[in-house]
This record gives sequence, structure tokens and C-alpha cells, in this order.
Amino acid sequence: MEKRELYDSFVQLEADTKRMLARIDEMQTDMTQILERNAELEIENQHLREHLQEIQSEEVERQQATKQQEQTPQLSKSRANLEKLYEEGFHVCYLMYGSRRIDDEPCAFCLDVIYGERH
Repeated sequence: MEKRELYDSFVQLEADTKRMLARIDEMQTDMTQILERNAELEIENQHLREHLQEIQSEEVERQQATKQQEQTPQLSKSRANLEKLYEEGFHVCYLMYGSRRIDDEPCAFCLDVIYGERH
């Protein structure tokens, strides 16, 4: 009976070992899937952080541009029209009003009329 019990113990041990190996294989498969998913999420997280940083940078730039526009005095409608004429190549100063600027050279008098401060 002793040999029979010993044999049964080995059979039981073999069955237990097979179950344990199957369980270890399942755990290994699950761990592999978890690690792959973790790597995917880390990459996605990095991309989202980069995108968020781009959005925040654009927002800061937009706020700075808005602040700069608020600080820059806006031209009146008449001065904006004079600026448009000047950019099209015509003098808007008192001395040479309406004549063409040669090679679009700058004219200090015209610039004073457009951007100068009037009291």
C-alpha cells in the first residue's frame, strides 16, 4: 500500500504542477498584455502632454498679441486711410501730397502725418 500511496502522491503532485504551470502561463500572458497596454498609454499620455503644451503656448502667444494690440494705439479712420495711400506709394505729407514716392522711399514727413502725435 505504501508504493500505491507514493505513486498516487506523485500523480497528484504532477497534476498540481501542471495546474500551477497553466496558471503561471496565464499570469505571464496577462502580464504581457498589461505591459503592452501600459506602454501604449505612456505614449498616448506623452502625445497628449505635447499637444496640451502646444495649445498652452498658442494661448500665451495669442494673449501676448492681444495685449500688444491693446497697448498699440489704434489709428483713426482718416489716418488709416492716409496710411493705406502711403503704403500704395503716394505721399500724404503737406509738402508733396498726392505725388508718387519714387521707389517707395520712406518720407519722414508722411510718417509724421500718419503716426505723429497731434495735440
